[in-house]
Amino acid sequence: MTPHRNIGFVAAAATLLAAAPLSAIFERWTWLIQAAVVVAVVAGSAALSRLGRMPLWGQVLAMLAGLTLGLTWVFPGGTELLAFVPTPATFGHFGDLLQTSLQDMRSYGVKVPDVDSLLFLAVLGIGAVAVVVDVLAVGLRRPALAGLPMLAIYSVPVAVYVDSVPATPFVVGAAGYLWLLVTDNVDRVRRFGRRFTGEGRDVDVWEASPLAAAGRRLAVVGVIVAVALPLAVPGMTGGLLNNVGAGPGEGNGRPGQGGSSGRVDLFAALSGQLNQSEVIDLVKVSTNETTPFYLRLGVVDDLRPSGFQARVPTGRPITRPLPDPGERAPRGVDQQRYRATVEVTRNLNMPLMPVYAEPVKTDDLNGNWLYDPNQQVVFSNRDNARGKSYSFDYVRSTFSPAALRAAPSLPSDSPVMRQQTERPSVPAVEELVAELVKGKSNDYDKVRAIYDYFSVENGFTYSLSTRNGSSGEDITDFLATKVGYCQQYAAAMAWLVRAAGIPARVAVGFTNGSKADSGTYVLTNRNLHAWTEVNFSGIGWVPFDATPAAAVTGSVRSAWAPDIDAPEEATPSTGSTSAPDAAGPSAGPNEADRLDKDTDQGLTLNQGGPAEESPVWPWWLAGALALLALLAVPALRRSALRRRRRVRAVTPAATALPVPGQRGETRQVVVGVDAEAARADAHAAWDELLDTLVDFHVRVDRTETPRATAERLAREALAERGDAATGVRLLGRAEERARYARDPLTDAELQPALRMVRGALAAGADRRTRLLAALLPPSVLQRWRTGLAERSARVVTTSGEVRQRMTRWSPRRLLAGRPAR
Repeated sequence: MTPHRNIGFVAAAATLLAAAPLSAIFERWTWLIQAAVVVAVVAGSAALSRLGRMPLWGQVLAMLAGLTLGLTWVFPGGTELLAFVPTPATFGHFGDLLQTSLQDMRSYGVKVPDVDSLLFLAVLGIGAVAVVVDVLAVGLRRPALAGLPMLAIYSVPVAVYVDSVPATPFVVGAAGYLWLLVTDNVDRVRRFGRRFTGEGRDVDVWEASPLAAAGRRLAVVGVIVAVALPLAVPGMTGGLLNNVGAGPGEGNGRPGQGGSSGRVDLFAALSGQLNQSEVIDLVKVSTNETTPFYLRLGVVDDLRPSGFQARVPTGRPITRPLPDPGERAPRGVDQQRYRATVEVTRNLNMPLMPVYAEPVKTDDLNGNWLYDPNQQVVFSNRDNARGKSYSFDYVRSTFSPAALRAAPSLPSDSPVMRQQTERPSVPAVEELVAELVKGKSNDYDKVRAIYDYFSVENGFTYSLSTRNGSSGEDITDFLATKVGYCQQYAAAMAWLVRAAGIPARVAVGFTNGSKADSGTYVLTNRNLHAWTEVNFSGIGWVPFDATPAAAVTGSVRSAWAPDIDAPEEATPSTGSTSAPDAAGPSAGPNEADRLDKDTDQGLTLNQGGPAEESPVWPWWLAGALALLALLAVPALRRSALRRRRRVRAVTPAATALPVPGQRGETRQVVVGVDAEAARADAHAAWDELLDTLVDFHVRVDRTETPRATAERLAREALAERGDAATGVRLLGRAEERARYARDPLTDAELQPALRMVRGALAAGADRRTRLLAALLPPSVLQRWRTGLAERSARVVTTSGEVRQRMTRWSPRRLLAGRPAR
């Protein structure tokens, strides 16, 4: 194994050791196994490229190709060739993983379970760092700079970990970096010569010299100081060694199941918890409002062909002042301010904090919690709600139907209108909505027409178990069977309202639970609920609960959204009415196949059949043409250079031309040959011969004279080909005369001699050498590598000259030259 390959594998191992701090983020070690596979493929690709003597840019391309193959093998999309060769669909799969990872980074807290999107992001980052470290440590021989990409890996857990990263991964990463530095140092010493002590005794390669031993001791002391300093300095005791977890690290992040915060899948939490036979206390809330509305937990407002999904919230720390809607209350909207105190049990483990709508002030929450004023949710990227107790002030808004009818429609270019009305096109839904809102002149009447449609009179019923539809589209199935639970009612109404051109979304939270003697509401998993919120211009988000009130424990109805299934004599009040507690919970389906489907996707709304995919063959053709063009560049360069030399080699010989003379006779005049052109032709033919020797892996000794080189070739490489031996001697004699003689050789046939020599060398070479000489000529690659080295040397020389000139203008030198007074 050559030293370069040894350093390459050490660089790969050091990259994996530097990734050790990621163990503080993930629950399991799956990421390390996958990263080890990908980094091993990258290191192997780099070693093979160096074995083929490829330039640095070729090594980088080989490592990127190895990274792609490794990712394809570890994260297949199902369309690969031979299980690891990517296709255009594979790169689309990678893009989907990256897009999903952006949302999952917000949805998960440490420690993170094995999620494909986050695992792909971590392995991709480690593989990219492995490529950069290899280029710095092996290609550029600057291993000290390799610490910067390694530090980038370490900055990830430092940025997202709740408190601090444990010390052990930091020590492991530092050890890998020091290992890389020591290996490079030993390799440099080995290439320079043998080491010896001051007494003249030889030192073995791995025996520490006094200077090297001192450097290693300083490195160990530096690592120890970096770990121990936070413990010794006041105010830093919560630093590197203080690793406070958020739980036992088990579970899937759903309410009532312990463990880390995990992925926030509100629909999955809803369908998974409501159908449990066991009643679990999740939240205790007390408020000075007599009849409070629902306690909100999150919002699901991203409607895609696969169904409703939660959008990643964004906001500012909740410790900062929050917007107060009471300062700009529109006409016809009554707003009252109340205060609530919430105690979250240890059964609710989510990075979302339950609050009433429109909080204006919070207590007992730190800066890890953020508030999104658009979604009206409190969330955290570094903490979870488990076991938290806090108080907050909020504004309760009640709306009159007259004020909602007077609200104008939002303009079409409004961000809320564009975002919250997006929906896939379902012809059955569009036709139903057009029929429902026909003749309605304002947004509220349109919403009420859709809201009133979900009534018992129209055949809708609430059931803990839903029947499967026949169309394959859940939205049309629900509208056809008219049997469902709160999640389906809320999502279906939001879809229909969006089809009417009005912004709508789904909110998830808790209905009012049973009230204890102390005036505190106890909210259990049976109180989890979903409802619809509709946006009205100048007013904001207004709640509508289309789920039958009699079927939901703690259901609330209002004047603008009354209980349409109540007896006619019952008049809805501005306050709220709760359904009897004996009614069943707002539960999900209990059929096994449907429950699994809802748990994974929420309300799935697939459209029609499979989408038509664009043909793949143009991508394959374009990729093949691009690859052929890239591979043909060296061969084209070699062909152009040979053609240019062939053109220059056309030298006219001495010729007698007839010239008219006196009295009509003609005489012969000899035209001489241009000596400079003949000398240039000889040099071009000799350069072509040297490049041909390099292409066919024949030794070239630049210290030999042309005659000595020609004789060596005729004796060794061309011994069995007399015509080729004669040709190479002719080329050597022409180059010798061009270099040292006054008159160059002018009557030689250099091009036929070159063709004979090249044919003889090709006949004596193996198939691989001939193929490389034709497709990837080593002479061209060597010339490019030499040119790159020369340009780099010129840049270094120029920068040194500039630095030297700058030192001449140093203020210290100017002051030193001034005479003393």
